[in-house]
Amino acid sequence: MESAEILVLQASYTNPVHAEAIGLVLNHYAEDPMGGGHPLPADRLQQLPGELAKRPHAFSVLAFVGGEPAGLVNCFEGFSTFACRPLVNVHDVAVVSKFRGLGLSQKMLHKVEDIARQRGCCKITLEVLEGNAVAQAAYGKFGFAPGMFDPAHGRMLFWTKPL
Repeated sequence: MESAEILVLQASYTNPVHAEAIGLVLNHYAEDPMGGGHPLPADRLQQLPGELAKRPHAFSVLAFVGGEPAGLVNCFEGFSTFACRPLVNVHDVAVVSKFRGLGLSQKMLHKVEDIARQRGCCKITLEVLEGNAVAQAAYGKFGFAPGMFDPAHGRMLFWTKPL
């Protein structure tokens, strides 16, 4: 597997090969326990690239190994009011299980960082499950660290309200 060619690129949502790869890798992630353990509806996966294309602040990075879809990072540009500059939030990081251990997350995150720097972003943010030690180790290796606020106030929590 290590001798196979690795290609990491910014996805084009209108490219049918990229669009299919996004759906394949995202569904693989959704089926993993860390992604919820359930497949996503096929129609949603088919619509996703078109919906992402409608959002100018969205971008995705894909990894292919030997031409096979192997990894995906979905990102959305936000804005830091304190820095008065854009930021990139990494929304999904997924590597297909048979391609794990090839350093794909690091390669994809480097591409995300390149794009963020081109956009003049002040930082890259992401959320990670407390029990996902493998992902935490990969993010730490890349230079991510828990939030930069006063530890006396506790850890940052990620809350949601379904609509």
